[in-house]
Amino acid sequence: MKKKSIQVNQLARVEGEGAFALHLDPVGQAEAQLKIFEAPRLFEGFLKGRYFDELPDLTARICGICPVAHQIGAAVAVENACRVTVAPGADILRRIMLCGEWIESHALHVYLLHAPDFLKCSDGFGLARATGDSRSLDRGLRLKKVGNDIVARIGGREIHPVNLRVGGFYRASSTSDLASLIDRLQWALEAACETVRWVAGFEYPEFERDYTYVALSAPGAYAMVGGRLVSNRGLNVGVSDFEKHVIPRQVRHSTALFHSLSGSASLSTGPLARFNLSGNRLSEAAGRAAAENHLAVPCCNPFKSILVRSVELVHACETALNLVRSYRRDELSNEPTAVKSAGGCGAVEAPRGVLYHRYGFNGAGYVTTARIVTPTALNLAVAEEDLKELAARYGGLPRKELTWLCEQAIRNYDPCISCATH
Repeated sequence: MKKKSIQVNQLARVEGEGAFALHLDPVGQAEAQLKIFEAPRLFEGFLKGRYFDELPDLTARICGICPVAHQIGAAVAVENACRVTVAPGADILRRIMLCGEWIESHALHVYLLHAPDFLKCSDGFGLARATGDSRSLDRGLRLKKVGNDIVARIGGREIHPVNLRVGGFYRASSTSDLASLIDRLQWALEAACETVRWVAGFEYPEFERDYTYVALSAPGAYAMVGGRLVSNRGLNVGVSDFEKHVIPRQVRHSTALFHSLSGSASLSTGPLARFNLSGNRLSEAAGRAAAENHLAVPCCNPFKSILVRSVELVHACETALNLVRSYRRDELSNEPTAVKSAGGCGAVEAPRGVLYHRYGFNGAGYVTTARIVTPTALNLAVAEEDLKELAARYGGLPRKELTWLCEQAIRNYDPCISCATH
């Protein structure tokens, strides 16, 4: 084997700015760097000195794809410090909003960002040419619109919603307003099931590794908000212990921190982690879709993350549908007027994986410390390791094919680079 070097200076079909470099020597030893060069946005710094009830709105601006997860994560952390429990109706509304975010984010990723890799298209709009018709692209865009409309209906607008607040919402949706979503969610559920069948037909590279998966877990539920932090290596701790076990480090080639789990070289969070740790708790339709399309635990091929995301589309649609049907409007409870402890933390399963928020406060309720750890920041190390292993296993491929495969491997994690460089 000849020495081979690959340099991609701008990753395509990912959110944000990144690159990678790969070097393979004649005996098959590989070195890889996943380079994040987007400028740091310093959110944790400028949150200091802000009043506690500003945090959900400010942190939502970290990301235009997953603002709901940031809002809920920040709100839960502050509510923890304020010792406030939101009303059942407000909790349901938050979960419906988060389902809407999963739907729009997963549909965007599956149809426009990742499926082109498997069909050898340069972009999502090439799907019609690759498949011979436009139905798959139409289905993906309609699914994304359903997710966006759910967020807008409850949150006030599609991007950076403004209705969620510490303690609940400024305005609680009426039952009739949410009931008007039922027909569209029923269509979306069928479309999501069709998405699973479509994606199950893709050809997947043969590639499995022994991953350390990390996700939230709650009894009897496919956790989306709250729960405990668990792994397939025996970790099972409360969210308040997150920083004792998830260790950040700075690397020279990235403006985003890399992370590892104590005792492990790297960790993987997101759809594959959730599925491998809680796959038996998927909604009825999602569990059936997985079984019918031969997706079972354990699934350790990161290229099949697109299939798991498709199953999670089914789960999010069915969960939202069930929550809409069970929703009853009630008053928003316990609007906090002051923090009652020195700090609080919260965790949410964003579309890409575990999202952690932690804040410290002074006696007047102003932020003194802030820590936000995003799923993409958690996944950077494992994605870089995938590149190295891919090069070692597939180094004999022509340069163009190996480059495509490596870019595809990075997109397995649906990186949101701007989130990671907050």
